[in-house]
Amino acid sequence: MPRTFYMIAGILLVGIGLIGIVLPLLPSTIFFILATGCFARSNPRLEKWLLNHPKFGKSVRDWQDHGAISVKGKLMAVFGMTVGYAVFVITTAPSMLLAIIVLAVLVACASYVVTRPSGSRTARAS
Repeated sequence: MPRTFYMIAGILLVGIGLIGIVLPLLPSTIFFILATGCFARSNPRLEKWLLNHPKFGKSVRDWQDHGAISVKGKLMAVFGMTVGYAVFVITTAPSMLLAIIVLAVLVACASYVVTRPSGSRTARAS
């Protein structure tokens, strides 16, 4: 049962990641990272496919091996959070308290992303 659960979850996460490639405000790499973890527990062949994928494999490997996020990834993440917050404020007109809480959560998330290493250790050492 758990193996089947991880396989289904991995497939769903890859699907969301693929949608994220097309939709500008939906991140994709995080879903591929999570899918890799699911496939590690259910299907090593699909895990290997994700890790070696020419488009997003490097990002997944950098995170898995070094907890690293590329500078481009960081910029895209912070930009997406900023646009998402603006859309939230403009379209929902939240109370001041809710706006501040959401802003605080996004600032915490952005801080986490920005403080991660920017590449693999071997790439930084070069």
